[in-house]
Amino acid sequence: MSPDATKPSHWCSVAYWEHRTRVGRLYAVYDQAVSIFYDLPQGSGFCLGQLNLEQRSESVRRTRSKIGFGIVLSKEPDGVWAYNRGEHPIFVNSPTLDAPGGRALVVRKVPPGYSIKVFDFERSGLLQHGPEPDAADGPYDPNSVRISFAKGWGPCYSRQFITSCPCWLEVLLNTHR
Repeated sequence: MSPDATKPSHWCSVAYWEHRTRVGRLYAVYDQAVSIFYDLPQGSGFCLGQLNLEQRSESVRRTRSKIGFGIVLSKEPDGVWAYNRGEHPIFVNSPTLDAPGGRALVVRKVPPGYSIKVFDFERSGLLQHGPEPDAADGPYDPNSVRISFAKGWGPCYSRQFITSCPCWLEVLLNTHR
């Protein structure tokens, strides 16, 4: 048996983006829950405050200052949940939040202190057999979740695409659960 055969598999990877630029490496998540934050004293998890980029716009600096305690992503038997620990709302989108057969992008606003099931495993299995929706803002991944800190996007906002948001996460779920 190879040493890799006994290594536990990650259930997701998290990418941090500033507008259209990915900052840092993919963060693999092995534990059932992970904290993603800007500054959390004695916290463990993915610290966005440690990621450096030479030139940041003023809007990115302002938004980064609002991340604070950030979010907790948790893998539960029924799906993946996000809990907003920050003092500002987060905005989320995933294929399992969209209306079945709907053509409009659904972005949910999650106020501070609230949680939302951002990915439903059962619903995802049903969606795998349907047609691929129109993806005007880039490639479509049926096993991903997008989370923006403090800034919304989509049909109801001036930012039509997530890549227009100053600070956001892409959660890439490992399909081999």
